[in-house]
Amino acid sequence: MLYPKGKTSDGVFNGGKLLFLWSFPSSLSFNFPFVYSFRYSIVSLSLRQMNKVKIIECPRDAMQGIKSHFIPTDKKALYLNSLLKVGFDTIDFGSFVSPKAIPQMRDTAEVLSKLDLSKTTSKLLAIIANIRGANDASQFEEIDYLGYPFSISENFQMRNTHKTIAESIVTLDEILNIASKTNKEVVAYLSMGFGNPYGDPWNVEIVAKWTEKMSQMGVKILSLSD
Repeated sequence: MLYPKGKTSDGVFNGGKLLFLWSFPSSLSFNFPFVYSFRYSIVSLSLRQMNKVKIIECPRDAMQGIKSHFIPTDKKALYLNSLLKVGFDTIDFGSFVSPKAIPQMRDTAEVLSKLDLSKTTSKLLAIIANIRGANDASQFEEIDYLGYPFSISENFQMRNTHKTIAESIVTLDEILNIASKTNKEVVAYLSMGFGNPYGDPWNVEIVAKWTEKMSQMGVKILSLSD
């Protein structure tokens, strides 16, 4: 795991309280701690402390991409319960978003009620896209993390959450307040962290600016995403 504070000449942050998660293609290699992103899992490795490996399994991303049919609630719960026995650090299991936007996730609360957490050490993460979602997810003691997608691309932010970057920052601030009051931790996903195909300005300095901004706001876990 990497705990940033200050940055090297390569834009890599080191030492501090903010946990960074990096995702890179398997063909690339780097000389600093990173998070390797599989399609459904993220493995966090520290080159300075190789005895720690953190795996975040993400069945939610796979399930929400299935648009041909609705996966029955019991079948989702059955699959998630099997994953809870594996020993993943965290499972990104569902989302509290508009059912019109992500119909596959409309039963997240019901799925959660069918999970057996009595014999697992895995923590649960739910994706949220607005204040309503944060309030809904925060009602459940079983959920440890609230995942909020934030993009440094104005175009992608509008496509993903129907908000401008300025509006998204206001939302993130309120989500942090909600999380603080309900004993949750916010994971902020900084999308377009490695480039921008939408034509918006992009460079390492822009990524660093938003990283510092989020740190100052109180974000402790930041996932640099594509």
